[in-house]
Amino acid sequence: MLQKSSRLLLIPLLCLPLAARATTIHRCEAADGRITFTTMSCKAGEQLSPQEVQTYSPGTALALIPETSHREIAGRKLTNREPTVIGQPEDKCGNLISARERREAIINQRIVAGMSQQDVESALGKPDKISIRNSATSYRYDTKRGRSANIEFDTRGCTKGKAKSKTAKSPH
Repeated sequence: MLQKSSRLLLIPLLCLPLAARATTIHRCEAADGRITFTTMSCKAGEQLSPQEVQTYSPGTALALIPETSHREIAGRKLTNREPTVIGQPEDKCGNLISARERREAIINQRIVAGMSQQDVESALGKPDKISIRNSATSYRYDTKRGRSANIEFDTRGCTKGKAKSKTAKSPH
């Protein structure tokens, strides 16, 4: 068991704030303006500038990466560029319909021009008959009541149609 004096010495140590841990990362700027942050060294021909980064502690308002000063690279003017949007994929049908319209059509079992084969199968299930002619595919859905639906796809696997409003209702 610890003596009373050693316990008294431990209490202040436990109450000390944790020291903020910092690390240095390298900001590497290529001649064409591409910027890479790394903990290793920069590639040949890239300009290195070390950045001091404080690790995040919950409850603090400390910036993770400090702002950098913009300076000119020899022989190149700095111009403001628009950011590149990442994460907005274009589907193989050319985004003829929005994701919301696609979801609503699948839920309501309707086929809208611009849907893919996978979308049609999600809405109506597996087709009763698949026909392929000159790289164009068509799905046929039959019911017991004599109704049927024939969905045609172009060479990219998208439902044919010139307008978004061209729809086919499920035969089921």
